[in-house]
Amino acid sequence: MELADIRGSSTTCRDASTMRRNRATRGARGARRRAAEGFRGTVPRGHADVPHRQAVFIDKMPNNFRHIGLINLILPNAKLIDARREPMACCFSNFKQLFAAGQEFTYSLEDIGRYYRTYVELMAHWDAVLPGKVLRVQHEDVVEHLEDNVRRVLEFCGLEFEPACLEFYKTERSVRTASSEQVRQPIYKEGIDQWRNFEPWLGPLKAALGDLAPGAW
Repeated sequence: MELADIRGSSTTCRDASTMRRNRATRGARGARRRAAEGFRGTVPRGHADVPHRQAVFIDKMPNNFRHIGLINLILPNAKLIDARREPMACCFSNFKQLFAAGQEFTYSLEDIGRYYRTYVELMAHWDAVLPGKVLRVQHEDVVEHLEDNVRRVLEFCGLEFEPACLEFYKTERSVRTASSEQVRQPIYKEGIDQWRNFEPWLGPLKAALGDLAPGAW
């Protein structure tokens, strides 16, 4: 190659690289659009008296925190809420619950402790790169001050307060989640420190949580 050809070759490479980037960008946008459309297509139509465009739905899968970046890309209007609980209470609650499928990390105290740490670290990342996008709601605070927190969540979601939000246990709709029995009764405080009854056997969990364990939280 002649020295005089280097500039032209460089320009050609840059043009080709730019074309590839443009195609990749268009492809990514198309993929996000298709993902968003596919997700919306799975949303139930709801009640007949509620227009679909006004319907609000909730996806409370416990592993959603891993996908906040994707959710923000394909559903930019989504309202993200981090429902957080004291580490020992949260991990113990999950450990004693036999999930139907998909929560393999809950079968080991060490695994669930490490998973909780990963969750906290990842949420700190999302707070840094998407400031203000996620509303954090603390379980213990909700138990003590239900109405204040309900109003805070509704305001964040752009929804009006309704008294029925405080009487969720009166709903007649079917509930098929792990909390199906809990939502049939008013909020209670008995479960907050339930893990302490089993504390002598939760050493592996404390070790896995490290500085997130009681005394450092």
